[in-house]
This record gives sequence, C-alpha cells and structure tokens, in this order.
Amino acid sequence: MRSGFVSLVGRPNVGKSSILNAACGRKVSIVSDKPQTTRTRVRAVVHRSDAQIVFVDTPGIHKPVSALGKRVNATALDASREVDVTCLVIDATMPFGRGDQFVAERMNLATGAIIVNKIDRAPRSKVLKQLSAVAALDAAAYFPLSAKTGEGVEVFLDWLATRLPEGEPLYPSDVVRETPDTLWVADLVREELLSRMREELPYSIATRVTEYEWPRIRCEIVVERDSQKGMVIGKGGQVLKEVGTAVRLQLAKGAHIELVVVVDEGWQQRLDRIERLGY
Repeated sequence: MRSGFVSLVGRPNVGKSSILNAACGRKVSIVSDKPQTTRTRVRAVVHRSDAQIVFVDTPGIHKPVSALGKRVNATALDASREVDVTCLVIDATMPFGRGDQFVAERMNLATGAIIVNKIDRAPRSKVLKQLSAVAALDAAAYFPLSAKTGEGVEVFLDWLATRLPEGEPLYPSDVVRETPDTLWVADLVREELLSRMREELPYSIATRVTEYEWPRIRCEIVVERDSQKGMVIGKGGQVLKEVGTAVRLQLAKGAHIELVVVVDEGWQQRLDRIERLGY
C-alpha cells in the first residue's frame, strides 16, 4: 500500500480543479471559466486498492495586482513544496509561455510530472508541439489528458500510485474531500456567482458562511463597492434567488440558504480583511 500527497500547480484556467474532479469521479472543487476561481488549497482523496492519493489543488499562479493575488500565489507555491509529487499543469490550447516557465522554475519536476490538459480541444499536432516545448524541463513523466472526457486520467493515476511512499492510508475510506462544510458552501455560492457575473466583478467577490446550524446556513457575499451590490442581488433579487436555488440542489435535502450581500470597500488590498475571509 502506498499513500501520499500530490499537488496540481499551474497558471490560472489550465484546468487543475477539473483534473481533481475527474480523478475523484465527483465534484470536490469548484470550477469556472474565470481566473482565480480557486483561492485556497483544496484537498481531495482518491481511494485505490493499491494506493491512497491525496490531491492538493492550488490557486493559479499569476502576476498579482492586489494583496489577495500575492496571498493566493504564496499559497500555491507553498503547496508545491510540501508534497510527495508535484505536477505542473499546462493548457494544450495555449502556447507554453513565460507564465508557465515562471511556475516551472519554482517547482521540483525531477520527480514530478507535467500534464498537458484539454487535449479534447486541441488538434494532435498542437498537443505534440506542447509536449515538445516542455521536454526541456526534464520532468519524470509527461501526460496528455482531458479532464473533460477522462482520456488519460487513469494512466496518470496509475503512475502516481507507483510514486508515492509506502504507508497506510491517511484518510478513512469514506472521505473524498477535506474541505469543511462551511468553506464548501461558501465556494459553491461563489461558483454560482462567477457563472453569472462579468468583467471585473468576479474578482471583487468573496463569500463566507457566518452561521451553520443545519439545515439553516447563512452566507455573506462580500463586494468592494456599493455599485456592485445591486449587480449581485439582481433585479428583484433574481440573481440571489438563482444562486440560492443552484446551491441547494448540490446539498443534502432540506438545506435552507440565506444569502446576504455586504460591502467591504477595497477588501482585496487589506491583509486583515483577506485573512478574515479565510484566504
């Protein structure tokens, strides 16, 4: 039996959370087409007969323009140093660029892997070009895969199972995600908001559960300006209604979600606010 930790690291929107969900066979991390969807470490467990693989999903590493951006970058880089196997994820549809190189230079790939994700959206020639571009990084292994279709995921998991140290399982067999229920609900609310918000507003939104006494859950939606509050609420409260309904459908039957929008001016630039929100 082998068990250990594996980090997924890369630029924003390369599909790290989607790979995590595909590996676990269920949703354990929120996803969206907006950069910086993941802001904290998310742990998820894959149980196999020969190994227990504990994945650590991390925020996308980017050029920060706020205190929040610096904090999530530090979270991602720290996670890449505290695991048994580090995996760099790149996008098959985008050229290997300076941002990918920046991330790669801060990782130990000699014992890790490079994943070329989204091969379902790129022609074979482009996938081969990506693999050729990253060959110089001298990683221990390279995996073209698609988190969307599942192609290549099992091959990747088989390899990981051989790379972890020998040891007993680290989590009980019924644990798939380590995220506390309060953080999970807050993330689900933010995911639904991200799918409905445009332009710069998604980056100004934070969510946190302030009361959790099943079946009643109260979640605050934090924005930076008064003008953003109305956008989040929507005409006649329509946006909040849609978000609340979508979140309830992902929770156990009987959940009651209360959503409240509050303004905390400039919270992304204030470390005390960032820490209070759990980042």
